[in-house]
Amino acid sequence: MRVVIVGAGQAGAALAAKLRALGHEGEIVMLGDEPAPPYQRPPLSKAYLLGEMEEDRLWLRAPEFWAEHNVDLRLGQAVTAINPVAKTVTVGGEALDYDHLALTTGSSPRRLPAAIGGELEGVFTVRTLADVDAMRAEFQAGRKVIIVGGGYIGLEAAAVAAKLGLDVTVLEMAPRILQRVAAPETSDYVCTLHRTRGVKVLESTGLDRLVGDDRVEGALLKDGREIPADFVVVGVGITPNAHLAEEAGLEIDNGIATDELGRTSDPSIWSAGDCASFPWKGGRIRLESVGNAIDQAEAVAANILGAGEAYQAKPWFWSDQYDLKLQIAGLNTGYDRIVTRKGEGDVVSFWYYKGADLLAVDAMNDSRAYMVGKRLIEMGKSPAPEVIETAPDLKPLLKG
Repeated sequence: MRVVIVGAGQAGAALAAKLRALGHEGEIVMLGDEPAPPYQRPPLSKAYLLGEMEEDRLWLRAPEFWAEHNVDLRLGQAVTAINPVAKTVTVGGEALDYDHLALTTGSSPRRLPAAIGGELEGVFTVRTLADVDAMRAEFQAGRKVIIVGGGYIGLEAAAVAAKLGLDVTVLEMAPRILQRVAAPETSDYVCTLHRTRGVKVLESTGLDRLVGDDRVEGALLKDGREIPADFVVVGVGITPNAHLAEEAGLEIDNGIATDELGRTSDPSIWSAGDCASFPWKGGRIRLESVGNAIDQAEAVAANILGAGEAYQAKPWFWSDQYDLKLQIAGLNTGYDRIVTRKGEGDVVSFWYYKGADLLAVDAMNDSRAYMVGKRLIEMGKSPAPEVIETAPDLKPLLKG
């Protein structure tokens, strides 16, 4: 049985490794459109951009791992078509047969339209190793950088720039940074952190266009102000890479739609990671995280081999900015109350409740609160809010 994996990122690598760990002895072909071997992306906008991590430390496995485990890893090879009837993928002009096909194609950063300067030289996005390699030389003390978008990627880039001594401006068109993903309490905490480091955070501020002839020279704002810039980093979200699946006639619903097993609308095609949406609490969800990419891919690997077990997502996320370690467990969708638990100094956690139900926790420099909150959510336990606020130690809550 030949399993072909399209996408050689975190999910693809996890899926291939899990197939071998579970005893699959058939062919595995993993196709990646980047020239680099499978690598981790989170450090790109942090340690790697800062120059604190070398490229080989990004690799998920030593290069020899793939050959030793008989995984045919083909890099720099983009798949151009899928034929579900013939059960082939087209790559480099070759029609490659598969018995099972796994789509772990990930996602791509949204870019600013060319009409507003998105294609000027000096405008960058943060997603791939090549993206960061292209911009690293720009991060020099004293230069001016504009970050478009106050989400986690943009804020992590802003933190790196500030640490390296650049003049940093963050533009966020929403009333507050992180508005789509976090409560006002978390937004305020992170915003204050950046402002105390000298970053200019402009909320409720719309971008009219980037200005410059061939290279970006600044940004014209909706209110008429113009801000100079030596370069610009765009962090305005990502979109799932579902075009191959859509062209092949697979069901698309905020990404490549799968069932609870990870199978798409074609019984021989599976999907996992950023590109895949799956059933969740009566609806559908798509998770953009390392944890989900690994867990979902490993579940799909088991189900390709006949396990027949539904994927149970356990959402968790993190962000490193300056000395802040922000850890997030659960999903806060639908919350109606925030409970604050304060520790010493800059240690604090915000707990999201819907009625009496605990949904999620944002923990700032508080790994204990994060770990307890994550376990409580996974166990389906919801301590009373006043207990979260006042309990000297949270760990006993796991025993009740």
